Amino acid sequence: MGKITVVSPLAPKSFPALPVIDGVEFSAAQAGVRYQGRTDVMLVRLAPGTTMAGVFTRSATRSAPVLDCQAKIGADSTDGAAIIVNSGNSNAFTGKNGVESTRAVTFAVAKVLGLPEARVFSSSTGVIGEPLPHERITAKLSELSETLDEGAIAAAARAIMTTDTFAKGASAEVSIGGKTVKIAGIAKGSGMIAPDMATMLVYLFTDATVGRSELQEMLGELTDVTFNCITVDSDTSTSDTLLLAATGTSGVIVNRDTAAFRDALHGVMLDLAHQVVRDGEGATKFVEIAVTGAVSDADAKTHAMAIANSPLIKTAIAGEDPNWGRVVMAIGKSGAAADRDLLKIRFGDVLVAEDGWVSPSYSEAEAAAHMKGQYLRISVDLGLGQGKSTVWTCDLTHGYIDINADYRS
Repeated sequence: MGKITVVSPLAPKSFPALPVIDGVEFSAAQAGVRYQGRTDVMLVRLAPGTTMAGVFTRSATRSAPVLDCQAKIGADSTDGAAIIVNSGNSNAFTGKNGVESTRAVTFAVAKVLGLPEARVFSSSTGVIGEPLPHERITAKLSELSETLDEGAIAAAARAIMTTDTFAKGASAEVSIGGKTVKIAGIAKGSGMIAPDMATMLVYLFTDATVGRSELQEMLGELTDVTFNCITVDSDTSTSDTLLLAATGTSGVIVNRDTAAFRDALHGVMLDLAHQVVRDGEGATKFVEIAVTGAVSDADAKTHAMAIANSPLIKTAIAGEDPNWGRVVMAIGKSGAAADRDLLKIRFGDVLVAEDGWVSPSYSEAEAAAHMKGQYLRISVDLGLGQGKSTVWTCDLTHGYIDINADYRS
């Protein structure tokens, strides 16, 4: 896959200015793993005492780096840590070779940075089923270690891109006990995006002090309402990895019940999740789907994802067609509880259907006008209970076919 030159129409105007997180340094290099003429490897060095938490794909065919991270993430340590990431090759479905390549990379990073190998976390993203030329990565480690810089997070964000059209970053600063706590994060993701967790790599950093078990619990809970509530194409990746590092350098101690910190972390994660959808392969429209009145929150999410993942709905959105019948179809097929005669469906503020029939007040022209926007909202009230869920998706255009038909070229 060559360099992406057409930026998503939903992209932010520029990469945001992210705060420096004390105890975190970044570097990026061109290793030629698959791409030529662009950075494709990034390294992060984390200060001693950094606490790590992670959430990973539950794919049955997850990659060697994911399995390696899962094996390491639960250990307590006062040592420093590192994250090494390559794009262009996912090192997935590569058998024993994949395990050996992962070990070769993490061993080399540990040696260069003077860390225990158990504190080196790796990720790979890109083509599945091709051996990882890990020697191209290890050959760049001296350069990467020598150029580590606390202000190089933007370069790191660019290095992890595959079919992404823009680098993704978000941050927050919050006052706790009279001191400022900072959070910054980067992500990649554009296609093969669906819950569990989405082809997504996400790296979050904070200078707060957080216990490992509490950090892990908080990350899991917030992932369920952010990254596990987005979908581009309903396909779950072999490589999804979300790592959260808390350096403790601010001296501020927080836990899962520290509302200000939790809210700030949620905001950063949701911002990044939305950016992934806005960069959905071929996307021209960002769509929020809100389901209320379900028997339970789980049922509401089942309905919402059935709507968000329907190719018929996504192509209708691309064609700016307010085809509410397809929403009725998706609700009916989801398997969660629904009653046709209690449904209310809205496109934006336009009441489309109610009481088992098209609403008497429905205006096709108003609904069509809403569909012409870049940011759309479809809401459904099931009228059965208090369950609710909001998910986010994008339209499905011919651009998605073009990108994925040529992906290995």
